Amino acid sequence: MIRRLISVLLLSILALPVAAETKSMPLNMTQGVTRVSQQVYDLHMTIFYICVVIGIIVFGIMFWAIIHHRKSRGAVAASFHESTKVEILWTIIPFVILIAMAIPATTTLLAMEDTSESDITIQVTGSQWKWHYNYFNEDVDFYSLLATSSAQIKNERDKRENYLLEVDRPLVVPIGKKIRFLITSQDVIHSWWVPAFAVKKDANPGFINEAWTRIDKPGIYRGQCAELCGKDHGFMPIVVIAKSQSDYDSWLKTTKATQQAAYEEEQRLLSMQMPMEELMALGEKTYLARCSMCHQPTGAGIPGAFPALAGQGISIDPAKKLEHISIVVHGKKGTAMQAFGPQLSLKELAAVITYERNAWGNDTGETIQAAEVQAVLNGKEL
Repeated sequence: MIRRLISVLLLSILALPVAAETKSMPLNMTQGVTRVSQQVYDLHMTIFYICVVIGIIVFGIMFWAIIHHRKSRGAVAASFHESTKVEILWTIIPFVILIAMAIPATTTLLAMEDTSESDITIQVTGSQWKWHYNYFNEDVDFYSLLATSSAQIKNERDKRENYLLEVDRPLVVPIGKKIRFLITSQDVIHSWWVPAFAVKKDANPGFINEAWTRIDKPGIYRGQCAELCGKDHGFMPIVVIAKSQSDYDSWLKTTKATQQAAYEEEQRLLSMQMPMEELMALGEKTYLARCSMCHQPTGAGIPGAFPALAGQGISIDPAKKLEHISIVVHGKKGTAMQAFGPQLSLKELAAVITYERNAWGNDTGETIQAAEVQAVLNGKEL
């Protein structure tokens, strides 16, 4: 009976890696889609099997000793003090095992940290609760935010397949190229983690960490912020789309053209007066996407954390219109209020401030125009 139990236990231990590979039981580390991620996986499995063998030997000897030297069989405990040979042996064997594990581990770690000779450099900046990507030497940059609807989060709609792992603008990279990431933060500590690449680097304010990847096949790869960074930490996904070089070049060309068109549109808006209806429609959309997590969809805020915008404060005071614009554009030092000037277009900034001053019964009747926002961005005094 005892032998049967031991056999079942050993078979269960040996079957764990196999079971972990199945989709129904995804317990194991992912193999990923890069050479480094495969190295990490192989290292993980090698050390796992070494530990399994050590465990089998140690527990096997222990159980054998317990069973075959039990009192009921008349065993008498041996009396001895020490054995220099045994002590030397159990020092040398673990040392050799550790060296055997350290060699491939060191090789893998060195490969993970080697960011030299990269083809593309992308700066990744974390902030509560979004990512900003800046492609060096390409004049392309954008913010990437959670795209999962609030209705799904509040269980008002069925959750989609990639719940909380969707973004409005994914990071796009080419396959077969060495991509270097410069990772930092604007506020608190974040962590940029994409399991399929075996990349997980902390984003620390005031510091730059480096990582790299070379993706072998096209696809969509998802990750998350892996460092607790505030109340919406769980709403900070990462989506990377790997494309062929030709598709990537096409995307890059289209993105540059879109950004140039947006810039030209902003310049045109500086001399225009946008109507209230247009500003309110865009403002509501922008507010729900960027502001409602803190100030709530109703503008009620969260007492003690985020001030209410409905029916009070600068949102309804005509004398504080410029202050309102300044806080949205530049943020508020010492609080969680971010600077949205670098994140939103002039049109979006004008629209969201107009919305805040006229929604929820505020009804100031004021419209904020792009030129007013630009003036504050340029340093107009309050």
